[in-house]
Amino acid sequence: MTDRKLLPPLVALRAFEAVGRLGGIRRAAKELMIDHAVVSRHIRSLEGWVGTQLLVRTGAGYTLTDAGEIYHHQIYGALNAIAEATGALMQGAEDLKLRIQCIPGFASLWLSDRLGDFISGNRDIDVEFQPTDQSPDFRGKDVDGDIRYLRKWEEEALPRIVHCFEFARPYVFPVASPDCAAQLPDITSAADLLTAPLLHEDNDLEWQAWFQKQGVEPPERLTGSRLWHAHLTLKAARQGHGIALANPLLLRDDLQEGRLVMIQPKEGVFEPVSFGGYTFIAREDRWNAPATVRFRRWLQTTMAAEEKALA
Repeated sequence: MTDRKLLPPLVALRAFEAVGRLGGIRRAAKELMIDHAVVSRHIRSLEGWVGTQLLVRTGAGYTLTDAGEIYHHQIYGALNAIAEATGALMQGAEDLKLRIQCIPGFASLWLSDRLGDFISGNRDIDVEFQPTDQSPDFRGKDVDGDIRYLRKWEEEALPRIVHCFEFARPYVFPVASPDCAAQLPDITSAADLLTAPLLHEDNDLEWQAWFQKQGVEPPERLTGSRLWHAHLTLKAARQGHGIALANPLLLRDDLQEGRLVMIQPKEGVFEPVSFGGYTFIAREDRWNAPATVRFRRWLQTTMAAEEKALA
């Protein structure tokens, strides 16, 4: 048996875990729904119990000491193990509920056509699927997993309480309708597209990164319509309103049936560009739940089969 003298109060451990994960006393207090002064007392009590400093105050909040970092990792795992064991007792059939969110473009242009295959092959799982722009707050229990297109500059913003699985990292390239492409002047380099009608999603960061990859330094702000969603941007491109950046997963049959064409220079090809990957993100305590595991494996096998067919 573990010496009970080595077991600090659970409330102090929960406070320490929350402060270490969230980086602040007040943020931890908000999550735990207690006063921040109580959280501070719990931290001082725990440091007195273990006889070492666990947190250091910084200008932006609190950071873990070296000893605190090691201890936090262990406490975080232990508390999650307790939560998973308790959840298994309390929920039972809840493990076969799957609440998934997804970015609207990928939901509309890829996942919605295939999700029925997962549902029909997993009749015992109750699936709740919601396309949404907003990433969920994984500190709550309202969602099990989320599918996002994570660009390289967005990966560091992920919370520490999730696991991630990247299941596709496609190249992107410029596309336009045949009529729009025919009206463009001869394209000898990527710089010639700076004056073309560009179509953007929520901002111009992708086009900025694409031009830089081609060795072209774009202006600080690129002109062009902003349509927020990938499926709306591609629809505008099909209608001849401009050039969009897209990847094979979103194009479906557009290239094969001639609704869209790739824009390429008169000689050679543009440098291939990948901004990031389609990523399945799940709460750590749901990562190994049976429904989550089955969905994650289905994503992996389905995408691998399609990538093989496209190769």
